[in-house]
Amino acid sequence: MTEIVTSTQRIYNGKVINLRVDTVLLQNEQSGKREIVEHHGAVAIVPLYDDNTVVLVRQFRLAAGRVMLEIPAGSVEPGEDIDATANRELAEEVHLEAGIMRKLFQSFVAPGYSTELIHTYLATGLTAKTLKGDDDEFLDIIRLPLGEAIEKIGTGEIEDSKSIGGLLYVDQLLKKGSKN
Repeated sequence: MTEIVTSTQRIYNGKVINLRVDTVLLQNEQSGKREIVEHHGAVAIVPLYDDNTVVLVRQFRLAAGRVMLEIPAGSVEPGEDIDATANRELAEEVHLEAGIMRKLFQSFVAPGYSTELIHTYLATGLTAKTLKGDDDEFLDIIRLPLGEAIEKIGTGEIEDSKSIGGLLYVDQLLKKGSKN
């Protein structure tokens, strides 16, 4: 099962994403179009304290049209090491440094139309560290018990996939007794 790209039309090149339209040869030898959002990739971090509280951020998301409660996350800069991105974003967004930064998994955001791959981490052994954040980002930092965060998934208060995946994964790790 494959599709062969026969031509590409660049529609938009931006700071965060690029958009292209590929013409593809399908398995049935017919031609099709694929709209592709290109993204450098991202990291998402579940900061977990020893008392099983997690750190989340609340911020307005224009694309969703509302304030969202999420785990800290951010885009990988071109050429930046993914582990370094996770450490940078943790310090920029929630002013923390991890004694242990453990990669849990990676997942495509929307593989039907986007190249964005998010690398999800668990950060433990947390201490204070502040890096200047993005000038166009306004975040409220919230600390709550992991169980309460999990409940917020069910109530719809947490509704983005990176946060749901990261929090549920960490919850399962804790139930198995293996957070490090």
